Amino acid sequence: MIHNIIKDKSTKLFILLGGFFIANAFIAEVIGVKIFSLEHTIGIQPFNIPLFGHEFSFNLTAGVLLWPVVFIMTDIINEYYGERGVKFLSYLTAALLAYAFFMYYLAIKLVPADWWSGSKIAQGVNNMQAAYQQIFGQGIAIILGSLIAFLIGQVVDVVIFHKIKKITGEKYIWLRSTGSTIVSQLIDSFVVLFFAFYLYPKYISSSNGPAWAFSVVMSICIGNYIYKFFMAVILTPVIYWVHNGIEKYLGHELASNMKNAAIHDEG
Repeated sequence: MIHNIIKDKSTKLFILLGGFFIANAFIAEVIGVKIFSLEHTIGIQPFNIPLFGHEFSFNLTAGVLLWPVVFIMTDIINEYYGERGVKFLSYLTAALLAYAFFMYYLAIKLVPADWWSGSKIAQGVNNMQAAYQQIFGQGIAIILGSLIAFLIGQVVDVVIFHKIKKITGEKYIWLRSTGSTIVSQLIDSFVVLFFAFYLYPKYISSSNGPAWAFSVVMSICIGNYIYKFFMAVILTPVIYWVHNGIEKYLGHELASNMKNAAIHDEG
């Protein structure tokens, strides 16, 4: 029975795409706690453009490295498995992320061995327990913000992709993929940061620290979106490359049947 399931090309492809989709979402969430300077990373001076009373530079969350890939995977899955396929993976990913954050919380609460906390002093880490908590203990605000942004972004991406495809049919892969990604990432870029670092600490609870200044949040949000916008455009050829690879793997007849079923699928 298992052999027959794995042998089916469409099922095997769904497992492969779904696994890569979930893995990228998980990695992006974990590495996203870091804010890095894009300008310094590529060896140029920060732009420091006056914006909202704050100097704007490309200070981005490390998660931007992978979120464009997540949304591209969303469009590829939508192309062959329709709305229900994408929504199933989105809800599954959100549930698994919530489970992962719960397990991180339990791991943080484990009492560290006496020698472990100071085991990396020579490497510049004075307290391993504190470092561990800062990396994995992102706090309820970031967890909720991330999950809300992820689900909203995914649903918006799916809906826009599906509507464009119904109008254009098999033509203009770049339009439905890039168009849906640009809109969904606009939402994703702003929701998580505004909720986690401005709205939550200002109006709900400041237990994890005071709210960031509005200008700082806006600066990082805008920088994140500009980066994601250009990455969505730059990665357009990758969509065609992956699309062609899938067509060769499935064969023209099976691929055509799957896409025809997907375009009429409304989850």
